[in-house]
Amino acid sequence: MISIGGIIGAGVFVGSSAAIATIGPAVVLSYLSAGIIVFLVIKTLSRMALDQPGLGAFTEYVRVSLGDSAGFITGWMYWYFWVIVVGIEAIAGAKIMAEWLPMFEVWQIGLVLMTVLTLVNLTSARSYGEFEFWFASIKVAAIVVFVVVAASWLLGVGNSATPGLSNLTAHQGFAPFGWAAIFAGMTTVIFSMCGAEIVTVAAAESAESGKTMSRLAASVVLRILLFYVIAILLILCVLPWTEIKSGNSPFAMALERIGIPGARTIMNLIVLTAVLSCLNSGVYVTARTLFVMADKGDAPRWLTTVNKRQVPVRAILLGSAFGFIAMLISSGSPDNEFMSKLFTFLINATGAIMLIVYFFVALAHFRFPYGANAVANSGSKRSADVIAGVAAVAILIVMASMAFIPGMPSQLAASCGFLAIVVVSLLIKRALQKR
Repeated sequence: MISIGGIIGAGVFVGSSAAIATIGPAVVLSYLSAGIIVFLVIKTLSRMALDQPGLGAFTEYVRVSLGDSAGFITGWMYWYFWVIVVGIEAIAGAKIMAEWLPMFEVWQIGLVLMTVLTLVNLTSARSYGEFEFWFASIKVAAIVVFVVVAASWLLGVGNSATPGLSNLTAHQGFAPFGWAAIFAGMTTVIFSMCGAEIVTVAAAESAESGKTMSRLAASVVLRILLFYVIAILLILCVLPWTEIKSGNSPFAMALERIGIPGARTIMNLIVLTAVLSCLNSGVYVTARTLFVMADKGDAPRWLTTVNKRQVPVRAILLGSAFGFIAMLISSGSPDNEFMSKLFTFLINATGAIMLIVYFFVALAHFRFPYGANAVANSGSKRSADVIAGVAAVAILIVMASMAFIPGMPSQLAASCGFLAIVVVSLLIKRALQKR
């Protein structure tokens, strides 16, 4: 449920509209391809986690394999990614609630949301897990109900004039922007699918981490197929893709077309739940990643302090503080040119960060010091090599394609720019240590 909570955010309920509007029905293949890449990475990660469970953060498997420098780079990049996600999700949730609470500013509501979920995480890891379980349960139930309702409607239940599969090809064809557009959507789609790896972080505080990881690896592809591919496919069957506008929830539009009363309000509540879930996960994972990096000497040692409930209080507060700063930059960007440019860079910098981090994970497999029982626990080394190799090559292809797709070069450049900042920070750290 933690991995589901990390995967399903506003990206699927609202963000999918942008992918549909720019790719058309072929976006289903973008989701399917991105899902396969994520599955291959998680499968590779799970093999390492089963062999050495509970390292504290999934980027530590990169450190064990490729050295401290790789651990420093992937750790800070992953932390930065989730700090920005925390700010984005806080603003997304605040904007929804602002429709019901117009007397408050968006940033004020966002501050309250972040404060509440920070307090939840400060209480205990158990509190985070319980909140995430219920958040994820609501999201799973919502998507399952949507799939059942939409499929029934398309099969003619309560609808004598079903469009069937005609909307997939009736409006300028299945791939109206060409087959290359599928690659354009993959980076956005992968961004929205990130989160499955959070379970390796949480596994360090679980009594059954190996069991958890094996279940994740076996079922993550089914979750992706259900929560993304099937849901998006049904939306495209119910609605002509030309009617879906970026920024609107295609789920709400589909439910309105089916004739569900109060569809907009229902979806706003579900999206709010999804946002709070991702915000909750973001606060958790930024703290644990920062805590582990501090323990390894890649961040200030005082961040390793825990309270009597073994909660890394300082790491949580620091991550929440940076998330709040990102939220303030986001809320001020529409009215301030400097803020707008800064927020654009921050967002663009996350565009390929997870691709870079996942690439390191795939490479880590080839140098990971597996134990004697690795084959018995997770299959043959040869098949694992193929899975990791395909994942690495696929990620390189997607990143290379970003350089030639309109709108994507800026994201690739910003992500590489942030990577350069992290590398320079590593060199400065080493120079100070030598001195």
